[in-house]
Amino acid sequence: MSSTLALLIGVALGVALGLFLARRAVGHARDGRARTGLIAESITGPIPPPVDVERETDAELARGLRSAVDRLQMGVVMCDASLKTTYRNASANALNGTHGGVIIDAHLQQLFAETQSGEPAGSVFELQGPPKTTYSIEAMPVPHGGAVATIDDISERVRIDSMRTDFVANISHELKTPVGAIAVLAEMLADEPDVEVISALSTRVVDESHRAARTIDDLLELSRIESSHRLDDAVDLAEVVAEAVTRGRMVADGRRVEVESIEVTEAVWIRADRRQLSSAIGNLVENAVKYSDDGALVQVRIRRNERWVEVMVADQGVGIPAADIDRVFERFYRVDKARARETGGTGLGLAIVRHVANNHGGVVSVQSQEGEGSTFAFRLPARLIEPANTSPAASQPTKVSPTDE
Repeated sequence: MSSTLALLIGVALGVALGLFLARRAVGHARDGRARTGLIAESITGPIPPPVDVERETDAELARGLRSAVDRLQMGVVMCDASLKTTYRNASANALNGTHGGVIIDAHLQQLFAETQSGEPAGSVFELQGPPKTTYSIEAMPVPHGGAVATIDDISERVRIDSMRTDFVANISHELKTPVGAIAVLAEMLADEPDVEVISALSTRVVDESHRAARTIDDLLELSRIESSHRLDDAVDLAEVVAEAVTRGRMVADGRRVEVESIEVTEAVWIRADRRQLSSAIGNLVENAVKYSDDGALVQVRIRRNERWVEVMVADQGVGIPAADIDRVFERFYRVDKARARETGGTGLGLAIVRHVANNHGGVVSVQSQEGEGSTFAFRLPARLIEPANTSPAASQPTKVSPTDE
C-alpha cells in the first residue's frame, strides 16, 4: 500500500477521534444551555436536537469507519502516545498467534517508537516460511498523539519484480549471443578472399539471424498471450490438434520421427482463444519432435472427463532429469543447451504453453523419465466445453479433416 493511502487512513482515524471529542464537548455545552435557557430558546428559535442523537451519530460514524478499515486486505494497527496498541483491524488480527505475527509485532513496536519524533517510519522484511513472504510496514504519527501503521504482504510484487529483473538479464544474454556472432562473422567476411569460406560464413550469418528473429518472435507471442484473456472463439479442439500434428510432421521431415494423432470419437468444441491454443499445442508437438531420436514416435490424443479436457503429447525422446522437471516451464530454461542450439530452440516454447493454460483457467504438467521420453498434459476446465447443439458444427457444413483430404 502507498504511503499516501496509509496517511489518509491515519488522518481519517485522527479526524474521527477529534470529531467525536468535539461533538461530545458541544453536547455538554448544549446540556447546560438547555437547563438555563429552555424557555427563551422555545420562543426565539427551534430547540436543538437531543444530545442522545448526536452521540448516536458519533457511534454510527465510528462503526462505519471501523467496518471500512476491517475490509482492507492489509493490516491496520493504531497505538496511543504511550505506544500501547489501541486498535487492530481484521487483517492484523488474523496474524495473531502465528510465528510471523510475533515478528511483525516486534517490527511494529520499533516503528511506533520511531514515529515519536514526528516523522514517518517504514520497514521491509522477509519471513522465510515456507512459503517465503515479504512484508512492508509503514508507520506515521497521527493528530492527538499516537501512530497508525499498515502491514502489506508484498510477496507477489517482489516475485514479479524478480521475474522482470531475470527476464531482462536473460533476454540480454539470449540476443547478445546471435548478435555478437553476426558481428564477428561479418568482420571475417569483409577480408575473406576464399569463396568456399565466404559461403560457409554466410550460412552461419543467416542461421544466427534466424535465431535472433525466432527469439524476438517468441517474445512478442509471449507478451501478446500474457496481455490477452479473451475467450471469444468457439474452437474445434480436434482441428487444432490436427494442425499441430501437421506442423510436427514438417519439423520431423528427414528425421524419420513419426507423429500420429489418436482420433477422438466425438467432436469437442470449447470456448477459447483459438490462436493461443494453436500456439500452445503446436509448441508441445514441435518440442516433442525436436527432442526425439530418429525413428521415434510422438503421439497426440484428446481425452475428457467431468472436470477436464486434456490434450496429451507423449514422446520417446531423451526425457527430462528429475532435477529439471520443476523448471522446464520457466522462460529461457533449457535442459540440454547443446541440443537446443542444434534444434534452434529459444527456451520460450513451454513458457508460452504455461501462460496459455493459465489464461484459460487450466494447467499443464509433465511426467518424464530420463532416457525414456516425456508426456505433457495440457488440461482445460470442462466448463469451457460448448454444448453440442450450440457449437458452430451444428449450423455449418461438416468440415473435412486433414486425414480425409
